Amino acid sequence: MYTSRMKLTHSRFMLLLVLAAVLAIVSFSLQFLHLIPTTPVSEDRPQGKSRKRVIPIPHTEPPEPDPIYEAYAYCNIPNRSEQGWEGHGPAGYKLLSVQVMIRHGDRYPLYAIPKTKRPAIDCTLAPHRKPSHPQLGAFIRHMSRGGRGHWDATLGALPRLPSHSVCEMGELTQTGVVQHLQNGQTLRSTYIKRHKLLPPDQSGWQLYMESTGKSRTLQSGLALLFGLVPDFDWARLSVRHQWNTLFCGSACDCPMRGRYLEEEQRRQYRLRVADALLDRTYADMARTVGVAPRQLRAANPIDSLLCHFCHNLSFPCAEQGCISPAQFSVIKRQQMEDERDRRQRGLYLRYALLAAHPFLNRTAARMQRAALGHREEPFALYSAHDVTVAPVLARSAWRRRASARRRAPGVRALAARGGGRGSALGRGAGASHGGLYVRVLYNGEDVTFHTSFCRAHDRTSAQPLCPFANFLSFVHRDMFSPLNSTSYHDACHRRNM
Repeated sequence: MYTSRMKLTHSRFMLLLVLAAVLAIVSFSLQFLHLIPTTPVSEDRPQGKSRKRVIPIPHTEPPEPDPIYEAYAYCNIPNRSEQGWEGHGPAGYKLLSVQVMIRHGDRYPLYAIPKTKRPAIDCTLAPHRKPSHPQLGAFIRHMSRGGRGHWDATLGALPRLPSHSVCEMGELTQTGVVQHLQNGQTLRSTYIKRHKLLPPDQSGWQLYMESTGKSRTLQSGLALLFGLVPDFDWARLSVRHQWNTLFCGSACDCPMRGRYLEEEQRRQYRLRVADALLDRTYADMARTVGVAPRQLRAANPIDSLLCHFCHNLSFPCAEQGCISPAQFSVIKRQQMEDERDRRQRGLYLRYALLAAHPFLNRTAARMQRAALGHREEPFALYSAHDVTVAPVLARSAWRRRASARRRAPGVRALAARGGGRGSALGRGAGASHGGLYVRVLYNGEDVTFHTSFCRAHDRTSAQPLCPFANFLSFVHRDMFSPLNSTSYHDACHRRNM
């Protein structure tokens, strides 16, 4: 019988840090619709093997989350950098690839509250203005040379920097740029400096980026890449346009996905209209700004209010008065209640499984190709939106309790590590995945053994990593079991529940 150390000398191991998503500042559409949880995760990190799970204190109940505290957590002001569990793992492993999905950074609101002044925020970049970053000036200069890169036409037509002295709707702010410069710097210290993921000369195609066709996602991705590889060679970067926000590519045809989302939206609507305090609050706010309550609701005021809150600006005022922090708190409280109800009823999960599968399937395929030694960029970045990330995080297999954090925006990702001599990978359709392992990080925390496909392994095996075969089985078949299906196509085209 081999010991763990002896096994490392006879097998090839791979650690795939699967997911590590996102949240720079979680936008209104994500938190208001409660597509992900809003309760903060404890900053305490268990040591050694106990990091697999957090052991609750017996006979204690967590305090009721405070709406204002939640709003501060949402803001994710970039004032410090944290490593989390990024790059931590058993000795004797070699990093093979990293796949990262992010949500864009802090942005200007997408909606304006009628008859009030828009938030006064400057979206030009100025290294002397807070929040700033030591690399901000160099980043600005480097973006001016972006014409040397390989661009899809849609992305090539977008500005590489936010540039309006009065922000346009949805434009990335300087805060958003700094958030992702900081994220990239955090990943650089781990994956580039410590694990030597990229060769010093950046030879070959080493960086791959995919972005939706919005300037805020493109700019966020470029900021992270610059933090990761300062002054990267534009000729070594491939930037591709993703036309669908779910990153579903050729697998977007899924009628049941839309039906499940409609069911979840009806649940949300019923809960909101039954909330008498929320209804009175919207009526009071509407009288303050001089519009009908329905018009105010349609303007999604929380989107603008969160921008005021996070940028330390006074709430909007009109001739009759100002919107108050108490009114803001009521809306945040209802969001938190909606999240609790969403978890209990589980309707959103059905949509999330079908929305997340195409992206997970693509990333699993990339990991397989990297493991088999095929030509594959060791670092790939997907820059997306909350509606992209939310389905992936909504599955209890991925996340613990929280989304927005009081830390640098979470970006922690698909990465791979292997070590030892020889290879446990076959070279054909029936190739074995023995000796390959997957690791899951979210917002820098190791949540591998909180996933549905690795909980049993945690209980029954002494191996500190999750077998990659478990992940593949989850993506290809097991994730559809809540829908009484065994394939994506079947789950998409007939209702089995």
